[in-house]
Amino acid sequence: MQARPSSIDGLGVFAQEVIPKLKKIGEIRGESISVSDARIRATRHERIMIVEVSSKRAIDFTKSSDPMRYTNHSCAPNARLCIRQGRVEFYALRSIEVDEEITVNYGETHHEGRLVCQCGAAGCVGRI
Repeated sequence: MQARPSSIDGLGVFAQEVIPKLKKIGEIRGESISVSDARIRATRHERIMIVEVSSKRAIDFTKSSDPMRYTNHSCAPNARLCIRQGRVEFYALRSIEVDEEITVNYGETHHEGRLVCQCGAAGCVGRI
């Protein structure tokens, strides 16, 4: 995976080889914090790199060096984010081609629908 400028937003993460459908793309590690701390941090930054992994814990990827932290949202994603045993993992929903940006549907976010979606996908919901 390689992070580079994205047409969706800021940096994105791009496949460096073909990724077959259903294959685990990778996982991302970061700082484990409480959900209450995560929600406070989310109000302090425009670019939020936090995933709640349980009702009590969240992972903050802000300081992670893993390029997967730049996975952008799409209303028509090619991957999914899966939380397993407190880990944040990514799996291909379909075959992903070389140089294709890897995207996931963020679902419910800390933005609470206030952030304009820029994915450009057909059927884009407009906000995340």
